Amino acid sequence: MTIKSTFLIDSLGGGGAEAVCVTLANGLVERGWQVDLLVLSLRDAAYLDRVRADLNLLDFKVEQPRLSGLKMLNFIFKARPKMIVVFSPDLAVVLMILKTLFRFKTKIIVRNINTMSRVLKSKKGFYQAVIVKNLFKVFFHKADHIINQCAEMEEDLLKVYPQLTSRSSVIYNPVNPGFELIAKEERCVDKESRPYLLCVGRLDEQKAFHLAIQAFQIIADRQPGLRLKILGQGVLESTLKAEAKKLGVADRVDFEGFQKDVAPFYLGAKATVLSSLYEGFPNVLIESITLGTPIVAFDCPSGPRESIIEGVNGFLVESQNVKALAAALEKVLITSFSERQIKETAKRFNSEAMIDQYSAFLRAF
Repeated sequence: MTIKSTFLIDSLGGGGAEAVCVTLANGLVERGWQVDLLVLSLRDAAYLDRVRADLNLLDFKVEQPRLSGLKMLNFIFKARPKMIVVFSPDLAVVLMILKTLFRFKTKIIVRNINTMSRVLKSKKGFYQAVIVKNLFKVFFHKADHIINQCAEMEEDLLKVYPQLTSRSSVIYNPVNPGFELIAKEERCVDKESRPYLLCVGRLDEQKAFHLAIQAFQIIADRQPGLRLKILGQGVLESTLKAEAKKLGVADRVDFEGFQKDVAPFYLGAKATVLSSLYEGFPNVLIESITLGTPIVAFDCPSGPRESIIEGVNGFLVESQNVKALAAALEKVLITSFSERQIKETAKRFNSEAMIDQYSAFLRAF
């Protein structure tokens, strides 16, 4: 008998949640599942070409979660899904409001995508800080189950919502299978002629790339050939470029924009750097070590502590300590890492194993 599941996400843009959603949906279909993938909007859908042709993709053509209620209700009352796996906390709240009002029986499973306490603190302006925050307080804990990306994320969630103690679990993010295939290939990569450190992510406040630029500036004079590459796009691009210029390193910091194929950048990097104020579970770290490139990260909540094995695949640094980050960057440049050992540390996040865990959980739910 075919097993059915429904996934719901706001977009298929170039973020980590979107990549994981597509990986999981494709993996379940490969295992014989029937998966409906509901997307609020397919505009700027960078990962659309990754979606399997035999996966049922529905575009709601809606730009904001708060405008999606009628489309969701229409789907739920027509399709009568047993469960919906939601890849956005805002969409989860909308669903829980609808379930409370219309009393449908569909189970709501939420994949927690970030450190909840920090997400709630980051909401600004009247609508977000007052209305949305209060809706989270009333409705988020009504979800039937929360799947967290790491243990530290779950610990934070349960401090905010102790009501979820019996309805919470941990399943790590799967590595993109494409990275795993590349990792198996024998490649000769030149990391010496044009050495660089790599940052990947949205150019926003959470990722705090200005701290990476500051750390790079500290070591720049002692590492004359070294560059810093930043992959991603976002509202702070001009601010970050101004920071690099102010620090005198603008000619050595490359803003590469959004890159659909990130693998060549990981492969060529001396190390991948994570300077975030907080995370959910940073995919960039497991992507980097899957390809054998060491990582340096702030010990921010949450995820880096569960990804880094000190001295084996990289270094963990006191959160927001720029001088310590600079010292770790110099240390990573002179450390002789074993590419094989780095890749071994990524096998905990093997895509097949993680998809199997999701499959077993959803079968039993």
